[in-house]
Amino acid sequence: MDHVPALDEPLKKLLGAATAKVMAEHLDLHTVGDLLHHYPRRYAERGELTALADLPLDEHVTVVAQVADARVHTFNRGGRGKGQRLEVTITDGSGRMQLVFFGRTVHFHQKELLPGRRAMFAGKVGMFNRRLQLAHPEYKLLDAESSTETVKAFASELLPIYPACKQLESWTIEQSVGIALDSMAATAWEGLVDPLPPALREGRGLADLPDALTRIHRPRTKADIADARDRLKWDEAFVLQVALARRRHADTQLPAVPRRPAPDGLLTAFDARLPFTLTEGQEKVSKEIFDDLATEHPMHRLLQGEVGSGKTMVALRAMLAVVDAGGQAAMLAPTEVLAQQHHRSVTEMMGDLAEGGMLGGADQGTKVVLLTGSMGAAGRRQALLDLVTGEAGIVIGTHALIEDKVQFHDLGLVVVDEQHRFGVEQRDALRGKGKQPPHLLVMTATPIPRTVAMTVFGDLETSVLDQLPAGRSPIASHVVPAADKPHFLARAWERVREEVEAGHQAYVVCPRIGDEEDQKKKAKASPEDEAEKRPPLAVLDVAEQLRAGPLAGLRVEVLHGRMHPDDKDEVMRRFAAGEADVLVATTVIEVGVNVPNATAMVIMDADRFGVSQLHQLRGRVGRGSAAGLCLLVTEMPEAGPARQRLGAVASTLDGFELSRIDLEQRREGDVLGQAQSGVRSSLRVLAVIEDEEVIAAAREEATALVLADPDLTAHPALRTALDALLDKDREEYLEKG
Repeated sequence: MDHVPALDEPLKKLLGAATAKVMAEHLDLHTVGDLLHHYPRRYAERGELTALADLPLDEHVTVVAQVADARVHTFNRGGRGKGQRLEVTITDGSGRMQLVFFGRTVHFHQKELLPGRRAMFAGKVGMFNRRLQLAHPEYKLLDAESSTETVKAFASELLPIYPACKQLESWTIEQSVGIALDSMAATAWEGLVDPLPPALREGRGLADLPDALTRIHRPRTKADIADARDRLKWDEAFVLQVALARRRHADTQLPAVPRRPAPDGLLTAFDARLPFTLTEGQEKVSKEIFDDLATEHPMHRLLQGEVGSGKTMVALRAMLAVVDAGGQAAMLAPTEVLAQQHHRSVTEMMGDLAEGGMLGGADQGTKVVLLTGSMGAAGRRQALLDLVTGEAGIVIGTHALIEDKVQFHDLGLVVVDEQHRFGVEQRDALRGKGKQPPHLLVMTATPIPRTVAMTVFGDLETSVLDQLPAGRSPIASHVVPAADKPHFLARAWERVREEVEAGHQAYVVCPRIGDEEDQKKKAKASPEDEAEKRPPLAVLDVAEQLRAGPLAGLRVEVLHGRMHPDDKDEVMRRFAAGEADVLVATTVIEVGVNVPNATAMVIMDADRFGVSQLHQLRGRVGRGSAAGLCLLVTEMPEAGPARQRLGAVASTLDGFELSRIDLEQRREGDVLGQAQSGVRSSLRVLAVIEDEEVIAAAREEATALVLADPDLTAHPALRTALDALLDKDREEYLEKG
């Protein structure tokens, strides 16, 4: 039989079938390696040595005391027979307290804890019958020779607390890890693969892997934990960055058609008609994109920027450059509302340049078509024909673009809007429609901190737009505490009226629609849920209340995701044309909706939205020359975390700062959800936001290593670690990503 490397040893062989089964089912731990990489969540100290007179309630303490008295009491267990309880009184000269033990171990402890014996006791201080007590404390008997050092060592021992489950307590995991560590040490850690090249490890003064694993599970001091974590963070950052560096390197080896705009073509004609000048940021980012488009390998670029920083304009100019060069460009939008909005704004910006081949169209023009799932058969047939013949240079659509029937004459550029809303498979399917790999531009309006971009989108070059175009107005944001100060909410509706009277428009955003679908979901909620939290406010209810109450007489319309696409488009058209004063909507307006005359937004139950989402929503106002106002309505108490979050949103318009706050409040796995293709995050000690320096340094090291040795021929251990990180799902993700 083949020898199994120690780390790949199934836990069943080491711990027995029952424990291994629970670990596999509930903690996703299958091998010795999995278990050793299941790190403690935190460490409890037995506590400083505390005098009995000064014991704090609800804290872990360690006391050294003498047993004064120990008695067993029998008590009734309410129809389940009799039980026994051992009560031990201890004293240290400063005070007295009680220890209590129940169950089968009573007589064992009674024999150990004889009056006159000294011991160290550790546990959490509780209260029973108005007296302090320790229930089932750990203890260690001290003989006459026990030194002060022994006492201090016991008190300062660090106890690892593991991520556990109901079926398996932390101390059982601790025992299992101990068995695994001893078994590895017995074979001198045979079969352990160290992913860090020795030169890198020594150059950065990092512990070796056996040492790091031992110290993180069995630390003697806090310094041990810090050293172990430093080393293990590097493993995670470096292996991930090597995977991404290899992806980038592979991209540079792929062929692509260079797309250079014609000297006096479509792009030149479009730029000549612009009624404004591009910002410096737009010029700089456009140059980066045009340089990429001119190369013979596919562009992979992430364009991120503040809400309203003009990303669509930059993307449109890139699409026009590709059409100029004889190719076609496709823009993939996550919703029909957004696809229609993009189509409308692109055709408006281009004017007769968007009517190529049509009567009255410009000579250099091209056709711009829309393709969505709800289009009529005739319109759809014509759009498909325009794409396959090359008549349409630009197509804007939803995932309908990905269907097999859709064929292009020569797809040169794919623009993906709101990247996080699309699965990798969808992007890949669209990119597969080019004769050669098309160039790829990914846009996101959710600003991503640099470290997250390096970790999640590490295979994309990044361009950042952080300048607002001239004419965009600042947005004032305020929290409206509706429960504490109802008159603030009344004033909010007055402000909406004032904006409308001044000739402007307003949005009111609610978390829920309020139709039958919602009712079904509500019916499934448990009575406890209902008692604890009222359901989120709904568009249909709020619109009705506003029409009848504070906004009576104004033209109030509703918009939500379950309306028929034609109805949605009609409502958006009327609102954009100024034929409605107030639009009560769900987050369907979150991205891409552009109505410069809308100046106010009231977000109901704002605490039910994430930080980045609130920032996105707020970006729908202040898009014209008049100042924007965003009111965040909440019933949450002032001291709670929800109010702190809303305060942060109100206090800054810097999306990058807000996305940091958002990520610090969420689990790391969420951040990496897309990079990890929904698989359990491989990051256990690396914190993407906090460990910026480690990630940046690991990226540098990884890039240099992959440049010198793309196939990792000289680094077999790193290859093995990479195979472990990139299971089949993740490998496919990076291949497609």
